[in-house]
Amino acid sequence: MPVLRILHLVGSADNDFYCELSRLYAQGCLEATANRSRYDFAIAYITPDRHWRFPRSLSPEDIALAKPMPVFEAIEFLTTQNIDLMLPHMFCIPGMTHYRALFDLLKIPYIGNTPDIMAIANHKARTKAIVQAAGVKVPRGELLRPGDVPTIKPPAVIKPANSADSFGLSLVKDASEYDAALKKAFEHGDEAIVEEFIELGREVRGAIFVKDGELIGLPLEEYMLDPQEKPIRSYADKLKQTDDGNLHFTAKDNNKSWIVDPNDPITQKVQQVAKKCHKALGCRHYSLFDFRIDPNGQPWFLEAGLYCSFAPKSVIPSMAKVVKISLDDLLIMAINETLGSNNKVLSNC
Repeated sequence: MPVLRILHLVGSADNDFYCELSRLYAQGCLEATANRSRYDFAIAYITPDRHWRFPRSLSPEDIALAKPMPVFEAIEFLTTQNIDLMLPHMFCIPGMTHYRALFDLLKIPYIGNTPDIMAIANHKARTKAIVQAAGVKVPRGELLRPGDVPTIKPPAVIKPANSADSFGLSLVKDASEYDAALKKAFEHGDEAIVEEFIELGREVRGAIFVKDGELIGLPLEEYMLDPQEKPIRSYADKLKQTDDGNLHFTAKDNNKSWIVDPNDPITQKVQQVAKKCHKALGCRHYSLFDFRIDPNGQPWFLEAGLYCSFAPKSVIPSMAKVVKISLDDLLIMAINETLGSNNKVLSNC
């Protein structure tokens, strides 16, 4: 079996927060999938100054020792490295779009969705419009810019149109709260979404993984919410920054979220809707979607988050583990979907 040379694309061209978040996930992937008989790993680390580094590891010490390079020098270096495959770990908008497009130009295949799909999924209003056209239920909403006045009556949810991890998110219960909530949302971009509040039954995340061209629905992840005390998720439910600046996966704590029993009746219903979303958006390899389940059991699409870093704490590997799909097998499935037309295809052995 040939050894695949995989480049892990890590960091952020946008800010230090996403840079550290990316490093955190990529570090977990590198540690969990290290198999010298199967993979030869390399690392490209991008910093907010747009410089590239090629460190030996993702330790702060090795990153500091690596030579910073402008993009033209990094491209020249990459073309000499015989990379078979790139695995993206960047969560910032440039990382999801521009940097993936660069690898398209270099003709280096990569796991995950293409830049155009990532750009659409990052804009919540456009994503909602596409899946709604495919027959998926979405909360009624409107896209606002500074100076616009909401017409949707509270209760309503306000969020930036293109921000992740619940930055700038508010639940408005009275019209007098709109100004403050919109101001908060506009701190993260020049567009905000106001959408009707769907009464809480449950809130879940559904994932689709592709194997041999077939869409496979994975077990759901459910979030701990309460109709009175905690009707929506916030940034604090997902990530926490400690006093030393390190990030912690708050959402992975058992009291914040858990994997739903695959036999739960809601699972099949959400998986069917998730497959519709996957097809409507034109996703490849895998996809991930958040749904609100109303008290009548009806799923409502909230947003897409098309990420998978293949780290043990990533959502999709956590889901797959419940149905006895190991992280190693999951990565092999993704590699085979990416390189299926080439000779370097792995077997699950």
